[in-house]
Amino acid sequence: MPLEKFDGLELPASADFHVHLRDGDMMKTVVPTIRQGGVNTVYVMPNLVPPLTSAHEALAYKARLREIDPSINYLMTLYLHESITPAVIKGAKAQGIIGVKSYPAGVTTNSSSGVLSYEPFYPVFTAMETSGMVLNLHGECPSDHTKNITILNAESNFLPTLKSLHAKFPKLKIVLEHCTTADAIAAVNACGPTVVGTITAHHLFLTVDDWADDPFSFCKPVAKWPSDRAALLTAAVTSKGKFFLGSDSAPHPVSSKKGGLGG
Repeated sequence: MPLEKFDGLELPASADFHVHLRDGDMMKTVVPTIRQGGVNTVYVMPNLVPPLTSAHEALAYKARLREIDPSINYLMTLYLHESITPAVIKGAKAQGIIGVKSYPAGVTTNSSSGVLSYEPFYPVFTAMETSGMVLNLHGECPSDHTKNITILNAESNFLPTLKSLHAKFPKLKIVLEHCTTADAIAAVNACGPTVVGTITAHHLFLTVDDWADDPFSFCKPVAKWPSDRAALLTAAVTSKGKFFLGSDSAPHPVSSKKGGLGG
């Protein structure tokens, strides 16, 4: 088809269901780029320092975001933490909080307060299932060399947890975030309609070769094999809504990407 056929074509603004907007000076830099990227609705991650563990904190953060760009629809979340209770969930839902993000402890940026075991949160998940709130899962296990778990198979090793949570809470809305493997695509597809997954643009492009010697292509969960990338591409164009965009846009100072070695 000649490219001229697309001249004058205007696309409506899209939604990005996984963004990190940070806080302070970084927030002031990042928020103006949302509209520039063709997006007007963003699902905001709560892993600030300290993390957002109450509706009051999330709404105060939303107010700071709106001071920069009030035209964006900010969908706010809480950070799954031991202070989250069924009562907190009920109150957060009433105040418009959309979901709760789970980070396994230590697997990614600002996840030191994350989850060590999911069982203590079963009452919370019950409350979320009842209220219709979304559980967003960073789907990786922490590296454990005694179990042969590294960043390359951390996602695949997490998938039994996803399946277990879905079996226990079949009506709980679950999003497996930033899928990187064919295993993850298969696991989400095997679950019922309440389980979906997000895919990032960079995981549709990168493989392990791209980040192995380039810190600017390194982002957890790391890109995997060409066969995994092929599975993500297929899911992105054929899934009919089971998989959708979550860019995982996660800005860092250049110095932190280079390990403090200038820049």
